[in-house]
Amino acid sequence: MILKKATVLVVDDDPDVLTAVKLLLKTEVQEVITDKNPENLNWLLQKNQVDILLLDMNFNSAINTGNEGIYWLRKVKEWKPNLCVIMITAYGDIDLAVRSLKEGANDFVVKPWHNEKLLETVTDLLEKKDGGKSTKSSKSKGSTMILGESEAMDDIFHKVNKIAPTDANILILGENGTGKDLMAKAIHERSLRADKPFIKVDVGALTDTLFESELFGHKKGAFTDAREDRPGRFEDAHGGTLFLDEIGNITLQQQAKLLTVLQNRQVTRLGTNKPIDIDIRLICATNVPLSELANENRFRKDLVYRINTVEITMPPLRKRNNDIVLIAKHFAAQYATKYLKPAMDFDASAVNKLKSYHYPGNVRELQYTIERAVIMADDPILKADDLIFSALESGMDEKVSLEKENIQLSELEKNAILRVIEKHNGNITRAAKELGLTRTALYRRLSKYDI
Repeated sequence: MILKKATVLVVDDDPDVLTAVKLLLKTEVQEVITDKNPENLNWLLQKNQVDILLLDMNFNSAINTGNEGIYWLRKVKEWKPNLCVIMITAYGDIDLAVRSLKEGANDFVVKPWHNEKLLETVTDLLEKKDGGKSTKSSKSKGSTMILGESEAMDDIFHKVNKIAPTDANILILGENGTGKDLMAKAIHERSLRADKPFIKVDVGALTDTLFESELFGHKKGAFTDAREDRPGRFEDAHGGTLFLDEIGNITLQQQAKLLTVLQNRQVTRLGTNKPIDIDIRLICATNVPLSELANENRFRKDLVYRINTVEITMPPLRKRNNDIVLIAKHFAAQYATKYLKPAMDFDASAVNKLKSYHYPGNVRELQYTIERAVIMADDPILKADDLIFSALESGMDEKVSLEKENIQLSELEKNAILRVIEKHNGNITRAAKELGLTRTALYRRLSKYDI
């Protein structure tokens, strides 16, 4: 509900970005204000009660290095020190992103972003600003809904009902797109800490420098540009739940620092020697199999034991056959409302296609497939032809024309690139490595597909 009452200001000199953000947020928040000129920032902030500012890091200029965004961030922090600011940067320039966080930004998003990720970032910051008040009813109501009637999900629901009211550390395993972050939030909402903060950190995307500052906090003057004392995410989550996503991707050095904090239940901000007691419920998630996590060369066994009091493995969608149509109908209703369409349903051919597909992208792929179908459909009854999956489908007509085949192959490559970039949270270097491309080759494809 807190999102519905929010006013969001977006300042970016790219009109396409302004249009995209406005279309995304206009049905989610109370008001979206956009402007191309950062010179108007002070006037806009005085005129409007802004809850969150989305600010570009790369306004067009002779240098175009991101310093323009840092300049305006500093100005905003002078005018409105407590305003939540999300920086918008191209292709994950981590140095500028780290610098913006040190300058007082609350978070950053990377172009091209995933709509779901941007909404999640905005919501998390609003909840954090609200001090966790927005989750007070979640203990009794459980506002995070996880759909499932399959045997695999019944087993998980049974386990969650037992462990949620405890303070046991939980490790959630599963492939990308299976709903690990949704499960973490649901556990928090069913816990005795439901009226306290739920803080999520994608630790796999943090550099060594940012890891300590982001998790443990820092003191003014601890490093260059540390202009004020700042608590870390452990302190932010005090009394509530700390969710560390992509835990399997952190370095051995980061693991050692994390283990020390978990053992002592204390954090020490950078630049101080004073330990601060913390009281958190820890939930971690990773798509790395537990057998690989237990490999001493990659992940410390003592940390595995520390984070894995109870283990939950989210099943892939291909093993939840009874749930596929149920989830698809949920997304169809959700997006029909969002895009002002009539109530949507599926005919027999669409149901058969939904059930027969193998879903390499799991629930997330199903979600985007249904969203696209709802947007493009002319009829409220969705048919098989309305469902276009990311991967090439088996049983394709062998006589398909070369032109159509090339289009489908291009779509496959584009979607593969989008999935890998999302997996690595916009880190182009990591994405290029997984795709077997150089950074330059990946940039060419981003340009080719207008990503």
